[in-house]
Amino acid sequence: MALFPFRTFRAALVGVAAGAVATVVLTGCSADDDPAEAGQTEAAATGTAGEFTPVTVDNCGTEVSIDSPPERVVTIKSTATEMMLALGLADRLVGTAFSDGPLPDDYAGDLDDVPVLSDNVPGQEALLDVEPDFVYGGWESNFGADTAGDRSSLADFGIATYVSPAACQEPEYQPDPMTFDELFAEIREVASFFGATERADELIAEQQALLDQVEAPGDGLTALWYSSGEDAPFVGGDIGAPAMVMRELGVENIFADVDATWSNVSWEQVIDRDPDVIVLVDAAWNTADSKIERLEGNPATAALPAVAEQRYLRLPFPAAEAGVRNAQAVVDLAAQLEALDQ
Repeated sequence: MALFPFRTFRAALVGVAAGAVATVVLTGCSADDDPAEAGQTEAAATGTAGEFTPVTVDNCGTEVSIDSPPERVVTIKSTATEMMLALGLADRLVGTAFSDGPLPDDYAGDLDDVPVLSDNVPGQEALLDVEPDFVYGGWESNFGADTAGDRSSLADFGIATYVSPAACQEPEYQPDPMTFDELFAEIREVASFFGATERADELIAEQQALLDQVEAPGDGLTALWYSSGEDAPFVGGDIGAPAMVMRELGVENIFADVDATWSNVSWEQVIDRDPDVIVLVDAAWNTADSKIERLEGNPATAALPAVAEQRYLRLPFPAAEAGVRNAQAVVDLAAQLEALDQ
């Protein structure tokens, strides 16, 4: 992977200060070192296992070539950050941005030494200041002339970019529909950039074990996936992570006829389709409680049995997008579904 001409030297200095990258950057193999031992040390320090092989992928229509494992990574959106943490690659992070909510307890402390570049998408200047060699975004819109920089211009700086495949916008690249197999493919693909294939296999096995606990507790029920919106609710359609999670739960999405990940609909449509349960996405900027207040404060929606009987399911926003939280979300929502009938 091409780097800034001065990056290797400066990365070493920054690594000493941060205590994270130094093991990789500064611990080379001297004439007295055992190469095999050095390789084991690097694998332990980075949380990776196995051999790295250069890889080229077509990512949302952009060719991404990784010739050596990235050492200075910036993540944009919680899904990207948490993917890196789940793969044991926290020490590669030199910046994060656009967090959608608190980290799960499993990752407590993992980002203590990693700077937050922005509460939203970082500008290109802030991004370049930490000298990344790889930027992993949760949305395609994270990369643009008015945000972190478009992908081709970042490539001119020697910075590889990657977007979660579930967020690709062009129809030929969109998962249709999103499935856990597609999610597991992203885990393997990201892991391949770092030689972390063994950890990827472990993570996928952990996720599958969670899914195997759930046996469609919502079979026979219909559901509304309410993400945001006031005048026009923004709901889960048929091809994204919301639909994937609902299928695992066995519930029928009342907007399964919407060929999109998410879409704005009308309250009249919601009322007409009369869901048995309502999944509420809980975000700091649009909480589940605020959605309940809106549903119960409008006489038309308040009359829906799901609202009158408070048949609500909740999940945090980062678990509502395709990522490593989805399997646990299935387990958590299944428990909430079962509790509704008690």
